[in-house]
Amino acid sequence: MPTDTTPPIAPAATPRPPVRRRKPLWHLLYFWVLLGIAAGIVIGLAAPQVGAQMKWLADLFIKLVKVVIAPTIFATVAVGIAGLGNLAKAGGLALKTVVYFNVTTVFALGIGLVVVNLLGPGRNLGLDIATFDASAADGTLQSAGAAAGEGITGFLLHLVPTSFFGAFVEGQLIQVLVMAILVACAITMLGERGRPAVAALDTIAQVMFGVIKIVMWFAPLGAMGGMAFTIGEYGGAILGSLGYFMLSFWLTCLLFLLLVLGPICWWSGFSLLKYIRMIRDELLIVLGTSSSETVLPRMLAKLEAAGVPKSVVGLTIPTGYSFNLDGTAIYMAMGAIFIAQAFGIEVPIGTQIALLVFMLISSNGAAGVSGAGLVTLAASLAAFESVIPLAGIALIVGIDRFMSEGRALTNLTGNGIGTLVIARWTGQLDRARLATVLDNPQLVDPDRVLAGNVARDAAPPADAVPVRPA
Repeated sequence: MPTDTTPPIAPAATPRPPVRRRKPLWHLLYFWVLLGIAAGIVIGLAAPQVGAQMKWLADLFIKLVKVVIAPTIFATVAVGIAGLGNLAKAGGLALKTVVYFNVTTVFALGIGLVVVNLLGPGRNLGLDIATFDASAADGTLQSAGAAAGEGITGFLLHLVPTSFFGAFVEGQLIQVLVMAILVACAITMLGERGRPAVAALDTIAQVMFGVIKIVMWFAPLGAMGGMAFTIGEYGGAILGSLGYFMLSFWLTCLLFLLLVLGPICWWSGFSLLKYIRMIRDELLIVLGTSSSETVLPRMLAKLEAAGVPKSVVGLTIPTGYSFNLDGTAIYMAMGAIFIAQAFGIEVPIGTQIALLVFMLISSNGAAGVSGAGLVTLAASLAAFESVIPLAGIALIVGIDRFMSEGRALTNLTGNGIGTLVIARWTGQLDRARLATVLDNPQLVDPDRVLAGNVARDAAPPADAVPVRPA
C-alpha cells in the first residue's frame, strides 16, 4: 500500500496586531513644556530682572488661547445639549452637574478650614492691624469692593450679557454658557429643522480645535515666560516669610485630591493616578501659565476621546469652569483664617461655618483665570470685616502668584474628574474605552484628538490593550 509522503500543512500563524511605536521624547508636548518651565526657573534665579520682564510671553500665550475659548465653549455646549434632543434630559444633566460640583466645593472649603486650624500657619506672625501697611492691596480691595457691592442681584444680572456678542467680546465664560444654553434650547425646539444648525456649530467647534492645535506650539514659551516672571519678580524674601502658609496650601490641595477626589474616582471605576497621567500635558501647561483656561479646549477633546459623550462633555466642562473651583475654595477658606491668625484673632467656629457658606455662594460664577481667587477672597472678607480685617489681604498679595498655580491645577483636575463622574452617574460613560485610554494615554494624543479622528471613534483600536469586563 503506497505511503503518503506529502508533508503535513503547518497551521497558519496567528497574525500579530501591529505594534504602536512610541513617539520620540522630543515629539511630546509635555517634554517641551517641562523644558520651558526649567528654563524659566533658571532665568528667574540667574537674572531676576530679565525674568521679571518675561511675563509678556505667558500673557501672549493666554491671549492666543482666550481668542478661541468663547466660540469653542458656545459651539460645544450648544451641540452637546441640542444633540440630546430632549430638554428634560438636558435639564436633568445640568442639575446633576451643579449638585455634584457644589458638594465637592463644600468638601474643599471644609478641608481647607480644618487644615488651616490644625497647622496654624499665621499664628507666629504677630502683626498689629494699627501699624500694618495695606497699600499693596489697594487695587484688589477696590475690585473686591465693587464685587461685594453687587451682591446676589448683581451676580444674577451678570449672567446675561448686554448684547448677544457682548459675552464673546468681553470673554465672560458664564455669559457665553448662558447664551449657548438658550441657543441649544431653541435649536432643540426646531426639531428636524435644527439639524443643519447643529452641523454648522459642530464644524465651528472643529475649526476652533484646529486653531488650538496650532496655538499649543507656543505653550513651552508661555510656560517659560510665566515661570521666569514668578521667580524673578517674587523670589526669596516672600518665600521665606510666608513659605509655611504656601506649603500648607499646597499640602491641602494634595490632601483634597487624595482624600476626596481619590475615593470619588474609585467609586467611578478608574484610577486617580492614571487619570493624572492622562492629562499630564495640560497640568504642565497650567503650572507654567497659572491659568486653567489655557487647556479648556484640550480637555473637551481629550475627555470626549476617552469615552464621555459629546453632550456630557459639552455641558459639564464649561459649567465646571464657572461653578467648580475646588482649588479656589481651598484658597479662600485658608486665606481668611490665615489673615485672622496673623493678627492674633480667634474666629469662633460658628463664624467660620457662616464664612464657609458665604464663600460657597460667592465662589460660584468666579472665572477660572489667574487672580480671580484673590479678588473673590477679598469680596468674601468684606462681608466679615467686623471679625477679620480686610486690609490683611495685603499679606498674601505678594504670594498669590505661587498660590495661583495650586488653585488652577486643583480646579483643572477636579473639573475633568467631575465630567467622568457625571457621565458614570448618568450611565453614559464608555468604561471600556476609558480603561483602554487610561492604560494607553497616547490614544488621546492631542494631535490625533484635535484632528477629529479619535473623538468620533468610540471603539478601541486594533492595537489597544485588552480590557477586562467591568
